[in-house]
Amino acid sequence: MKNQTEQIKSAKDLRVYRRAYALAMEIFNLSKDWPSEEKYSLTDQIRRSSRSVCANLRESWAKRRYEAHFISKLTDADGENSETDTWLDFTLDCTYLDTSDHRRLTEENRAVGSMLGAMLTNPNSFLTRKASV
Repeated sequence: MKNQTEQIKSAKDLRVYRRAYALAMEIFNLSKDWPSEEKYSLTDQIRRSSRSVCANLRESWAKRRYEAHFISKLTDADGENSETDTWLDFTLDCTYLDTSDHRRLTEENRAVGSMLGAMLTNPNSFLTRKASV
């Protein structure tokens, strides 16, 4: 966690980004052992959606000068996070993840979703301020 004297210089400094990235990497590593017939379906889908959370956060950060664009990309990140949650449920029901891994990953996914929700509720604290003329 950054203290108040440390400034956030990029999306990579955001706690939500670091947690979403770690979750995507954990999903990637666990999915290496899933059946090969899932390579172009479930495995590809969950890897794509979990990574898209991070990509959309980076895009939102780059667009934070414009509130509507910032919120739009944050909304995309939140949607991808919700999609990841759906795929996690499929991995449990297809028995590719055990109950404890599923619980841990979905809890982390929900934490990321809560953080995104907080950003969407209060975007002004993340927007860049326009210079006065």
